[in-house]
Amino acid sequence: MSRTSRLPSSLLRVAACTGVAALTLTACGSGSGSGSTSTGSGEVKVGLITKTDTNPFFVKMKEGAEKSAKAEGVKLMTAAGKFDGDNAGQVTAIENMVAAGVKGILITPSDSKAIVPAIEKAKAKGVLVIALDTPTEPQSAVDALFATDNLKAGELIGEYAKAAMKGKTAKIAALDLAPGVSVGVQRHNGFLKGFGATDKDVACAQDTGGDQSKGQTAMENCLQKEPGINVVYTINEPAALGAYTALKAKGREKDVLIVSVDGGCTGTKAVKDGKIAATSQQYPLKMAAEGVKAVVTYAKDGKKASGYTDTGVTLITDKAQDGVASKDTAYGLDNCWG
Repeated sequence: MSRTSRLPSSLLRVAACTGVAALTLTACGSGSGSGSTSTGSGEVKVGLITKTDTNPFFVKMKEGAEKSAKAEGVKLMTAAGKFDGDNAGQVTAIENMVAAGVKGILITPSDSKAIVPAIEKAKAKGVLVIALDTPTEPQSAVDALFATDNLKAGELIGEYAKAAMKGKTAKIAALDLAPGVSVGVQRHNGFLKGFGATDKDVACAQDTGGDQSKGQTAMENCLQKEPGINVVYTINEPAALGAYTALKAKGREKDVLIVSVDGGCTGTKAVKDGKIAATSQQYPLKMAAEGVKAVVTYAKDGKKASGYTDTGVTLITDKAQDGVASKDTAYGLDNCWG
């Protein structure tokens, strides 16, 4: 996913406080910070850069950041790539935010490796950089990581799928994210580990970009390649719902086990409705809120957040399996996002 370091401004979506796309960075929140700040006017500015501004996960993450920024009395600046994988757009956003005087940047990297040089430049100018949800490669490129343990999230649904198959031979389809994105690799590997399988056991693997329509196409392709598929791992719930649509069109929706990761409200309802067997629920609101607080602490006393903070993951299903810890969809719907 290597791209040039700059895009025309028309290709960079920057979210205003209302969520409407704009061509310049917009500060959100209210009040001004106290103590050490990042601008001469005395206000603390915090930047949030997500992969896109359309995925419900990142919409909820932004809401969490906005709520935390308002509570802390700081200004929030938000930006997003035009699509998942838009590294050049994220690079431009970092540069713009640094120029605008942010004290810290929270980012969900679209390309875990390609974004590192831009992050290093920001850190060299005294900006605290925290990765949310998706680690950089290397993880040490940022000051801190606030995220779901994506390997564990994958393991949980892998363990669940293995138990639910009750000894039947599995023919696995893996509907993945995209090359070079660490969160996708970790979830995929975690699923295989939990299931007790390897990539050699995967009958069909397709990239979906986490998109529902691409998930449907990927599932259609996998069914053509291997009609006997009976277990489907999906990178997220939009991809899972796309897979369900493809399976239903073939009359296979009741005899294929679909598992996923995210725990959004739409996905959790799909678990309740029986479209998805189980999902690993994560908590984007918490990631963003804790990130904003960390930047405020840094602005006030210079103390930097460091290392990895696990923001939690819970397996959600209404068909519990022996030996696999889970909670039902009532819990999931009480704690979902989007």
